[in-house]
Amino acid sequence: MLKRRNTSLLDRQEDDDPMSVVSNLFDVAMVFAVALMVALVTRYNMTEMFSQDDFTVVKNPGKDNMEIITKEGQKINRYTPSKDQSKSDGTKGKRVGVAYELAGGEIIYVPE
Repeated sequence: MLKRRNTSLLDRQEDDDPMSVVSNLFDVAMVFAVALMVALVTRYNMTEMFSQDDFTVVKNPGKDNMEIITKEGQKINRYTPSKDQSKSDGTKGKRVGVAYELAGGEIIYVPE
């Protein structure tokens, strides 16, 4: 007489490898990080950074902490104007005025 073994899902033993939990957590963290980066890029309209087009962005225009960011090809330049700025090549620059663009497209320069 053969005894038949009753196998059910509850009787099966699973692999109790503790590193499998860590690898699953790593996968979840990577998916979360990529989703967060995509959400930030789309929220702040930074898709121009990934295109081939050249562009210029002015952050905080007219304030003391103003920055000019330009992208030319694959190179991204960042310029922070100040009252007296010396570069490594010896050239100096300073803020000399403010330019305003009117609704009709006309630009008015106001020296300081």
